Amino acid sequence: MDAQSRGRADEIDPADQWVLNPRTGNYELQLGRSAPQQRLASAPRKARRSSSSASTSTAPSAPAAASPAVPKPRRGEGPPGGRRGGGRSRKGGGGADRRKRLLTVTGGSLAFLLVAGGVGAYLYYEHLNGNLKVIDTGGAGGGFKKDQPINILVIGTDKRSGKGNEGYGDAESVGHADTTILFHVSKDRSNATALSIPRDLITDIPACPTKIDGTVKQIPGTRATRFNNSLGQEGRDPGCTMRTVKQLTGIDVDNFMMVDFNAVKNLSTAVGGVPVCLAKDVNDRDSKLNLKAGEHRLEGEQALAFVRTRHSFGNESDLDRIKTQQQFLGSMMREMKSKETLTSPKKFFSLAEAATKSLTVDQGLGSIGKLTALAGELKDISPKNVTFTTLPVVDNPAEPVNRKATVVVNSAQADPLLAMIRGDVSLTEVEKKEQAAKDAAEADAKNKQNALLQGNRAPAGDIRVDVYNGGGPAGSASTTLTWLQNSKGVYKAGNHGNASARLAATQLEYAPNQADQARALADMMGLPATALKPGAVDAGPKTPMKLTLGSDFKEPGAPLGAAAPQQAPEGVQRVEADKAVCAK
Repeated sequence: MDAQSRGRADEIDPADQWVLNPRTGNYELQLGRSAPQQRLASAPRKARRSSSSASTSTAPSAPAAASPAVPKPRRGEGPPGGRRGGGRSRKGGGGADRRKRLLTVTGGSLAFLLVAGGVGAYLYYEHLNGNLKVIDTGGAGGGFKKDQPINILVIGTDKRSGKGNEGYGDAESVGHADTTILFHVSKDRSNATALSIPRDLITDIPACPTKIDGTVKQIPGTRATRFNNSLGQEGRDPGCTMRTVKQLTGIDVDNFMMVDFNAVKNLSTAVGGVPVCLAKDVNDRDSKLNLKAGEHRLEGEQALAFVRTRHSFGNESDLDRIKTQQQFLGSMMREMKSKETLTSPKKFFSLAEAATKSLTVDQGLGSIGKLTALAGELKDISPKNVTFTTLPVVDNPAEPVNRKATVVVNSAQADPLLAMIRGDVSLTEVEKKEQAAKDAAEADAKNKQNALLQGNRAPAGDIRVDVYNGGGPAGSASTTLTWLQNSKGVYKAGNHGNASARLAATQLEYAPNQADQARALADMMGLPATALKPGAVDAGPKTPMKLTLGSDFKEPGAPLGAAAPQQAPEGVQRVEADKAVCAK
């Protein structure tokens, strides 16, 4: 099935297959003529019943999210939403007015997929599942969780192979991480930050376990190379890009979504075109973008040319192309959330087809059900609270002045910006969802946590602790053990290597009768109160505490848990997704 193919006898556009069943008052999906559907279509008419009973006579019971039934008109009344009289047949239902009312109620929700609750809907659901391409990233991401911040890595690859990607440069290219955006969603789901990472950034790529033909191969790490080499090159998969971003930013990546050239073409077409604004005429022979100054609605090849052009705006650098891409994505986001899209079943199903056909995801997002769960977490975020920004960089000082092709991180701006994202601080002013009672409860919990640091401290020689590395730099458990024994006199410490799970924040687990040891170790290590995890049962006299070094750990003795900045550094590029900006 191909949402982009029209008029072919062997292919059907699902957007055209929803028809109004006059017996039930519901729209039902008819995908071709499978045997069950033939029986449904040819079933004899029965006496008119309530819409719910009529539904169960033709298909299994629909989910609670299914479209509401249309009430039967009382004697002397016209159909809902219509006028009395007018020569309209009451037997045939409510006509155009009722259709419009039904579409307004059901369109734009994934529940619309299940409105029939029967064979057609099930087949279409399975069809969308079959569109998705899934990659096992070997544990590179932990998977998003409810009631926690979400970090999704969106990767746009310039891979030339595959249907629809022909004609864009080297046809044999395995692709790179050409466009990479770390999409951070706040814990309270009130805001999001989209951090673009320049493809020409010089960074280190860590060693990456990659599954190739069913066998896991360890791809060696590379020092001081372009970020975009984290994908495709030497067989690296998106899990390697996830690991590179984690090492670069200190932010744990939960899942990834990867798209190619087709995604821009198909999604922009499915939504009916994406509005863009140009401050000047453009005629780029490389990308084939040829547009006059002013406003345009782009789709298909034109949309792709807009996001690919590098010689049309700004100083013709990749950093200016990133701004153009952010403008396009913000506009597409506004278009997808518009009433015109949400109430159009044709657009909705075309989007479902285009999105699933374009996506490659990790196992944590590898089904329509999992993608729907993620969409549920994002659905209430307004575009005005989504901020696009770019990892701050400067020209690579190792390159000649006249050959500036790569960049390096501008730590003075990048460090506080990344600290804001790690600390779940919005780049825009948003109204928090928490109520006053919840805020008070959190403040109370914080006070109780801080109380854990109040009390006696054990002598260093009495502290027993096992050290694990759960996200710190390689060798952190060993260096911490050496530091504790040689510098702090904690001789009863042991190194247990890598932890079984990765942690975003360092934590110290201890028993109630080890509280004095925990306080002393917290002082030495610079641990905040939030790192202390007391148990409920006393430990034996020789049982050690458990210290797991998380992603926030840098080196022994360096304080952890410092408060994140509340404002972005001056000069950091950013724009809200609800702002229409003209490319210039």
